Amino acid sequence: MRLVSSSYDDSTPLARQLAELNQRRQALAELELPLPPRARVLTVANQKGGVGKTTTTVNLAAALARSGARVLVIDLDPQGNASTALGVDRRADIPSVYDVIIEDQAIRDVVQVSPESDNLFCVPSTIHLAGAEIELVSMVAREQRLRGALTRFLDAAEEPFHYVFIDCPPSLGLLTINAFVAAKEVLIPIQCEYYALEGLSQLLNNISLIERHLNPELRVSTIVLTMFDGRTNLANQVADDVRSHFPEEVLNTVIPRSVRISEAPSYGQSVISYDPNSPGSVSYREAAAEIANRGARTNG
Repeated sequence: MRLVSSSYDDSTPLARQLAELNQRRQALAELELPLPPRARVLTVANQKGGVGKTTTTVNLAAALARSGARVLVIDLDPQGNASTALGVDRRADIPSVYDVIIEDQAIRDVVQVSPESDNLFCVPSTIHLAGAEIELVSMVAREQRLRGALTRFLDAAEEPFHYVFIDCPPSLGLLTINAFVAAKEVLIPIQCEYYALEGLSQLLNNISLIERHLNPELRVSTIVLTMFDGRTNLANQVADDVRSHFPEEVLNTVIPRSVRISEAPSYGQSVISYDPNSPGSVSYREAAAEIANRGARTNG
């Protein structure tokens, strides 16, 4: 009878995957990510639902916080999934982003520290935000409400923030417009499935309109390919199509379809803390490193 070796037998696909994952983890452990000289404000948007928008927001924020950056997540989706995933209180009676946008409350009065990290903060969403679209219609400077509040918060912060992620609802209403006006960068998650590019032209047209009329500094800086299954020809074809259309914006890192990524929010955690050694966690940490390094090159 042949004895089984304790070392990896890299002749099998599973062993090769495990060895590669271990190498990626080791490479990440040796990385020291650059911190931007001023806060980078990124709006995470895609009006198509189910593309991993909130999941990407939460896990990139958690990965950057783990690397030493001070990160703020603004949950601008009435569903409040980002707040839930970050483990912060989002009961109806607590101050939230609704109070910031509609009632002119300061962000410092509603922000919470996430249990994920002392470096990770969240402005939660509550059920009240569901009616904010209607209330915003009649307000003065309705598109600028979030930008004014965020600028005041960042300017007055005792310790500087390095990243702000704004998680948008899956629509192109006034809440999303507020997010576009408040940001300088747009991050678009794209699902590696058949209808991946459907509706993207409309989103880009809207971003272009915001740039021309409300926020000349806005640009699409990052596209993240999510729910990737490398075993299928379709996923690889979609990834190739997106890269051919947006060669500068698409990250090299792709986010795999993963049970661990899906499970983590039900425990009030990101996958970064729920299962730090999983392929999903490693991929989001690699994506965060790419975003940090691209920003350093741009600012340099």
